[in-house]
Amino acid sequence: MRVAPMTVTAPTRLSALDLLEAEAIHIIREVVAEFERPVLLFSGGKDSVVVLHLAAKAFAPGRVPFPVLHVDTGHNFPEVIAFRDETVARLGIRLEVASVQSYIDDGRLAERPDGTRNPLQTQPLLDAIAAGKHDAVFGGARRDEDKARAKERIISLRDEFGQWDPRNQRPELWSLYNGRHLPGQHVRAFPISNWTELDVWRYIEREGIALPPLYYAHEREVFRRDGMWWAIGEFSQPRTGEETERRVVRYRTVGDMSCTGAVESDAADTASVVAEVGRSTLTERGATRADDRISEAAMEDRKKDGYF
Repeated sequence: MRVAPMTVTAPTRLSALDLLEAEAIHIIREVVAEFERPVLLFSGGKDSVVVLHLAAKAFAPGRVPFPVLHVDTGHNFPEVIAFRDETVARLGIRLEVASVQSYIDDGRLAERPDGTRNPLQTQPLLDAIAAGKHDAVFGGARRDEDKARAKERIISLRDEFGQWDPRNQRPELWSLYNGRHLPGQHVRAFPISNWTELDVWRYIEREGIALPPLYYAHEREVFRRDGMWWAIGEFSQPRTGEETERRVVRYRTVGDMSCTGAVESDAADTASVVAEVGRSTLTERGATRADDRISEAAMEDRKKDGYF
């Protein structure tokens, strides 16, 4: 009897995006398996949108098995809040909101002299984590954004006060993640920690992920400050000597309107943004976030206090 020769199929080569996606989905599933009450920080910004998309893929065809949490400064871009609400409604996910404005109204927080509210998010965040008894908090932070975030592990321990100690970092050899924590402590989990801004945009392009429209080029009334274009709005007004004009701009990152600047750009679709980001020599936070310019260690100081 003749035996047909065995056909050997060449192994499929995974792309860099495939490997990053697989790692992120593995992290998300590990956290859900190991922790009792995880939650995802979701602002409607591109990184949190990508993490939510990965979570949806991780548990398809079922629903995402945890809620999302937004720390609302009250100074957010209206387009982003609308996108946030549309997204959670479409996916059928519970949205938890911690309001900075309510803390200011009842005196638990005071407005900063510079008007930005991003640094005021820490206490509402920690209180929301405690109220929800969340033992793991997913975030969309990436190591390439800031030198403080580059120090952080994928599973990052927070003490009973919600604080981060950069000297107390656990090893993560062979993709083994240590989630052990004491009562009152929790961890932050960063599934896309190893991604770059360019990776994020290439993935958005590949997956056809929808984003708030301000990530793409559009005409807006702006004024120039600290090398950035600031949008005219209720919480962002020019000072004496700062003239307003209409420019075609887009946003590389989304935060408080009073600390997030735009960049001049004609990138009106995802492919154009990918090309533009590929040419950039500055991270998105370095280029457009005034709250990171408060000091050389601005991000690290906020993270030690319990910030994202």
